[in-house]
Amino acid sequence: MKRYSKLIIAAIIALIFIGTFVFLWRKSQPKEIVYSELPTEVKDLQKTTIITGTIEPRNEVSVKPQISGIIAELMKEPGQTVQAGEVIAKVKVIPDMGQLSSAESRVRLAEINLKQVETDFNRTKELHEQKLVSDEEFEKGRQQLRQAREEKAAADDALQVVRDGVSKSNASASSTLIRSTISGVILDIPVKVGNSVILSNTFNDGTTIASVANMNDLIFRGNIDETEVGQLVLGMPMKITIGALQDLNFEAALEYISPKAVENNGANQFEIKAAVRVLKGNKIRSGYSATAEIELAHANNVLTVPESAIEFKGDSTFVYIIKDNGKEKTYDRKPVITGLSDGVDIEVKKGLSKTDKVRGPKIVKEDEENK
Repeated sequence: MKRYSKLIIAAIIALIFIGTFVFLWRKSQPKEIVYSELPTEVKDLQKTTIITGTIEPRNEVSVKPQISGIIAELMKEPGQTVQAGEVIAKVKVIPDMGQLSSAESRVRLAEINLKQVETDFNRTKELHEQKLVSDEEFEKGRQQLRQAREEKAAADDALQVVRDGVSKSNASASSTLIRSTISGVILDIPVKVGNSVILSNTFNDGTTIASVANMNDLIFRGNIDETEVGQLVLGMPMKITIGALQDLNFEAALEYISPKAVENNGANQFEIKAAVRVLKGNKIRSGYSATAEIELAHANNVLTVPESAIEFKGDSTFVYIIKDNGKEKTYDRKPVITGLSDGVDIEVKKGLSKTDKVRGPKIVKEDEENK
């Protein structure tokens, strides 16, 4: 019984050894290599490039105050439409103490001068009525009185402007009322009631009260690689896609190509701008990410093969034409002249006919049990 057990075990070990040897031997045998067959095809080719960028208004204006002070009231909110001249905010003036003292002093001097001129005029008027003063002297005194009254009114206005930022005579054009300089949509109001603001001058840009833009005049702004910029021409049509709006598409026309490159992630790129034709009723927001598709070149009704069938060697290109004699297939290496490529198919200008089939990438034929 033990003898049979030993024989069975030995047989099992022998079978395992033989099976392993056969498996390794079969795995070590070269696999049969076959090639895919690719037909030629007459079709239209287009070479396009995709540019990422943003949708922006052509003109975005920053509304700034003409005086320094504190925001007293905001009349508008972001997203609202305003007309040129419409009030966005009101500023409360914080007067400069030096200017305020000077304005008050000017008022006092004007009052003193006016009282003196009035006294002199009244005396001249009495003498004129008594025929003791000529008409010329009387008119001169009346002119001086008018000038003194005008100076007093001007001093009062100056004091009101310094103290309150507005006077009675120019209330309609008050610099305390911050007005939109263009008609459009308010994109942002970066200040709040109580914030201090300063006026725009030679030494300071001033505080931005609001950003306003015409959202009916939009542009696409993006960057294109230096290897492709030479193929662009002003006026070229573009297809703009905004992914955030369920792949909404718009037409655009290229209108600007920067003459100077900028470095972006180690590559030289050129800024481009395109006028976007937006259909009425579409709610486009400033800053949407978008992609632009530009057709750089095209070739219509040309003979093509998949680019994977082309062998590149130096400046030359070759294909392998399939020859089938019934027993086995042979591959005839033949030089060709290629043209436009869209990244998948390539134009063959010379060297192939419509009836030719070319060799494609090789396919390794696996054993049935390994499929």
